[in-house]
Amino acid sequence: MSAQPKLSYLDFQAQVGITKHNGGLEATNELLSLCHIENAHEVLNVGCGIGVGVAYIAKKYGCRVVGVDISEKMIEWSRKRAQEEHVEARVEFRTADVLALPFEADRFDAVIVESVLAFVEDKPRAIRECLRVTRPGGYVGLNETFWIQEPPPEMIARVKGAVGSSVPTVGVWQALWQATGLQEQTARIYQIDGRQEIRDRLQWVGARWALRGFGRLLRLYLRNPATRQSLRDMFDAPLDLLQQMGYGLFVGKK
Repeated sequence: MSAQPKLSYLDFQAQVGITKHNGGLEATNELLSLCHIENAHEVLNVGCGIGVGVAYIAKKYGCRVVGVDISEKMIEWSRKRAQEEHVEARVEFRTADVLALPFEADRFDAVIVESVLAFVEDKPRAIRECLRVTRPGGYVGLNETFWIQEPPPEMIARVKGAVGSSVPTVGVWQALWQATGLQEQTARIYQIDGRQEIRDRLQWVGARWALRGFGRLLRLYLRNPATRQSLRDMFDAPLDLLQQMGYGLFVGKK
């Protein structure tokens, strides 16, 4: 019998049905406020994961929201979430890559991206795509992770092996954002608090989804040796790893 391949971090999340981003709901609300979502008619959520953000925006603001994710499994979770939140009439989901968004230029009033570009190697191209589909006068808002300062090479390699991409330093992110030429640029920088991140994740997905996700995780762990190895690889990291990482909210007007 051939060995089962190890799950990547993104594959693991898709199987369990859990996604997160740094700062949780508080960071999302701050990002949406900076992007003036209350004035938006149509919003694009790139890397929508299990659809929490899409359902939340549609429910709170009453606007139309399009969610895209590169994972078909995530899109399945997103549709289920929208049905449970009773917002399916105001949302749409499509499988798509941030490097080639399947939309015409100048379409959306706002483009929201949370904890997505850390998994994309060509970050400048991804940002350009988000800008392309934003209408003039619309907003682009990112919530993305970075190194507070350059870590040792072995730590860089370990994180890249887990997420499949290089995580930039805060200085690189700020330079990328300044290079966009957007107006009214904002960059708010935060330190990651590991304990708070656990609470934020539970609040973000909701207790019911978290409980069901834990059940799926337990079944995968017991039945699938590849899952056990993947988890060991993902969590075999120095305890001070999060202390060397932060996240930022980057917003600008096209």
